[in-house]
Amino acid sequence: MVFTLVVVAVFVAYVIYLYNSLVVARQRVKEGWSDIDTQLKRRYDLIPNLVETVKGYAKHESQTLESVVNARSAAMSAAGHGQEKAKAENALTETLKSLFALGESYPDLKASSNFLELQRELTDTEDKIQASRRFYNTTVLDLNTKIETFPSSIVASLFHFKQESFFEMEGAEREQAQKAPGVSF
Repeated sequence: MVFTLVVVAVFVAYVIYLYNSLVVARQRVKEGWSDIDTQLKRRYDLIPNLVETVKGYAKHESQTLESVVNARSAAMSAAGHGQEKAKAENALTETLKSLFALGESYPDLKASSNFLELQRELTDTEDKIQASRRFYNTTVLDLNTKIETFPSSIVASLFHFKQESFFEMEGAEREQAQKAPGVSF
């Protein structure tokens, strides 16, 4: 009788341990997404200033500026933290690259301290977004692994834990990342 109670108590304690580890993993995923969201908000706030600065120097580049503004709006309105949000953010990243390319075409713009400061701030923000994405993806990997591995998979299914999606690169961004950088002398 005592042995049976001890076995049941150990079993219940182990189930509680597995449940709590799944909850901690889920909370880390939420924290990771919150970090990404914070950096994305910072990027959204910097973009209008950058666009206004470029407008003053490159008035006839309205198509590029308009595509940046549209991509920003689409990224801000993308819901949740799934593939739709990742796709919109990746599109915004691509349009920002075209905006920075304008700096190369306009020497006065490239020399503008305001443009250079905004470009530096945005580059710093992009680096922070990448770090946040890596943290988020690591936490998603941890949660998804716990959900799929035995015996925690049993506890996960009993308490309806769901797998999360990774924040991944899309299309052109993935192709560019896979290309070897060119070197010329």
